[in-house]
Formats: sequence, structure tokens, C-alpha cells
Amino acid sequence: MADNQQFVLYGAAASGSVAVEAALTLLDISFEVIEGETWSSDAARECVGKQNPMRQVPTLVLPGGETLTESAAILTWLADAYPDARLAPAPHDLSRAQFLRWMFFVSSAIYSLHWIKPDVSRIGAPHSARDRVVASVHERIAFCWRTMDAELDPGKYLLGDALSVLDLYVAVISRFGPWRERFYAEAPKMTPAIKRVDDDPQLKALWARRFPEA
Repeated sequence: MADNQQFVLYGAAASGSVAVEAALTLLDISFEVIEGETWSSDAARECVGKQNPMRQVPTLVLPGGETLTESAAILTWLADAYPDARLAPAPHDLSRAQFLRWMFFVSSAIYSLHWIKPDVSRIGAPHSARDRVVASVHERIAFCWRTMDAELDPGKYLLGDALSVLDLYVAVISRFGPWRERFYAEAPKMTPAIKRVDDDPQLKALWARRFPEA
């Protein structure tokens, strides 16, 4: 592991940890990535489990050794820890409440559903029902994107004219099933902001490297 003066991120390509990589990139913070595809590798689960008993990515180890888990918490903490970058509304800002609402909505109502898909027995369904369960999960996610789109009034970005970690979060999670084309159909108001994040010159290399098939 890197020395305790550096951020260490346990993550994986095409996973939610890429949103954290994007935030660290925009903040120009030095960090090490320890690859851990915990959904497909016992070795990865064991590695990540040393820092996170849930054996999930992203897991961020701060300089000094403190561990942060949960993607929404990590992104919000980074934005608040580096306020000069303005990656989140300040606590006194009028848009702070909606920022928190949608950060945790994406986390709890959308991202968390992907936990079901690798092993549908986690919710008591037989393996033979996996295709039906995954299709239902995707329909629920589409409904959630549609709901969020109806409630937001985006500007250049989701919360107005300033890029926030919410934009990074949605730019990553919308790449998962039912995938971007469905996201574009369900969330037409959010789509321009997310495409703008895709094209951000500071992030294009990251997206290409961490979502090579997207």
C-alpha cells in the first residue's frame, strides 16, 4: 500500500468507484488505485475486505489511514473537504438540500439495486429467475431516472451552471443497466448535462480508460 500521505482507492473499471476517481481527478489529488473486482474474484473480495468488511468498492483510505465507504458519502466528503473546487453546494447554499436529496436518491434508489443482479438469491429468487429479476430491476431503475428527471430543472449541469459531484455520480451510474440509451429516453432534461460531463476535457481520458467498451 502507498504511504499514509496519499489517498488509496479500492476500485475497479466500469464500477461506481470511477465516480470517485473522477472527483479526485478534478481535485488534482494524487491517489493510488488498488484494483478489486469484488463481484467476480475471491482474491479481490479478500483484498478489499481488509479495509471494508462489506467487501465492496469504492473504498477510500484517507491520508492517515481512516477509511471511507459508500460512494455518495465519499463524493460528498471530498467535495466538502475541498470547498474551493466547488464540487458541491456549500452547507448554507439554497441548493444544498436538493444536492443531498439527489445524491442519496441515486445511491439508495438506483445504485443499490445493482447489488441484486450478480446473485438474485440475495433477495430469495431462484437462479432460474435471474433474467426476469434483472429485467424488473432495470425497469425500476428506469422509473427512478424518469422520476428524478421530472423533479429536476437542470441548467448547464444538473443543479444549475456549476459542475458538482452529483453530475459525476449520474454520469457513472447511468452507464450501468439499463444503460445509456434508456437513460437518454427516460431522462431527456438531464441528458445534456451528462453528455457535457462525458466531454469534459479533464475527464475524457479517464472515461476512455475506465469504461473502454462504453
